Amino acid sequence: MDGKEFRHRGKEVVDYIVDYLESITERRVFPDKKPGFIRDLIPDSAPIDGEKWSDIFKDMETVIMPGVTHWQSPHMHAYFPALNSYPSMLAEMLTNAINCLGFTWASTVLIIMASSPVCTELEMVVMNWLGKMIGLPDEFLHRKEGRGGGVIQTTASECTLISLLAGRYVAIKMYKELFPEATKHEINGKLVAYCSDQAHSSVEKAALIGLVTLRYIESDEDLSMRGDKLLQCIRQDRENGLIPFWVCATLGTTGSCAFDNLQEVADVCYNELLWCHVDAAYAGSAFICPEYRTWLKGIDKADSIAFNPSKWLMVHFDCTAMWVKDSGALHGAFNVNPLYLKHEYSGLAIDYMLCPIVALANPSQQ
Repeated sequence: MDGKEFRHRGKEVVDYIVDYLESITERRVFPDKKPGFIRDLIPDSAPIDGEKWSDIFKDMETVIMPGVTHWQSPHMHAYFPALNSYPSMLAEMLTNAINCLGFTWASTVLIIMASSPVCTELEMVVMNWLGKMIGLPDEFLHRKEGRGGGVIQTTASECTLISLLAGRYVAIKMYKELFPEATKHEINGKLVAYCSDQAHSSVEKAALIGLVTLRYIESDEDLSMRGDKLLQCIRQDRENGLIPFWVCATLGTTGSCAFDNLQEVADVCYNELLWCHVDAAYAGSAFICPEYRTWLKGIDKADSIAFNPSKWLMVHFDCTAMWVKDSGALHGAFNVNPLYLKHEYSGLAIDYMLCPIVALANPSQQ
């Protein structure tokens, strides 16, 4: 396909998208298919010779759409909303055309890799916009003399894992300083994380990946995690020789949209020196409205927060916004900085490249 055909076919695809979205209520929301249905509709092996786009595109209605769950339908009530919009789709087309990897500010890196300064700088500015829109304290924003900042991740589950691993790094570092003879493996085996019994399953998965113990705190009659029960469990674990280090507070649980008492939980974490991560995946967008920020009280004592613009703000999935107060913890947990990624602005510009899932700058870069 050359540019001339792309121009023609692209217009056809745009027409198809608009027709699909405007008539989506006429489609069955959930497909009536059984596992393996697609095997009889397409060949077992890829074709030796390329096919015409017109032939390929016919498969949209004959092969793809019959097996689609139509999340954009107003009749879709199975999960949280996952919204998109025409501006978001246009932006996706433009980014696909530019197609650069925004892992570092530098425009060239030893002539081996190319990235783009605008990716870094635009992300910093827009994440500050969004942080201000939901009322985050300045400590979470990119500032010239600050250590905090925001970054776009793919999912809230990813953010939970990142924060847990960052908190683990902080805890191991602190206990190594207190007990130099202890090994990292000995410390890691005693680490304990906490969340509500209403928390998302991704918290349990993060603990499994991080090789730490997870404690579930029984929620109250409003399905909310409270500070007193959390503190009781932390103290019991300390008495048993364990090392509490991380707590996940949920604002808008998956099961019932319940809210943990962030003010109480964050106070406990602040006083007990535990990392407090706020999972606001579903409800975080609502904090744009000042009248809902009562649920955000206590965020000033939290260490990280994440929510999904892809749920309410008409932005494509995957899109999760994450902020941390101290990017130094992420830098310590994930940073690798090989020679071939160094550039003339190293130390002056943020490089979103610490590892495949983490993208916050080293403190010296802020």
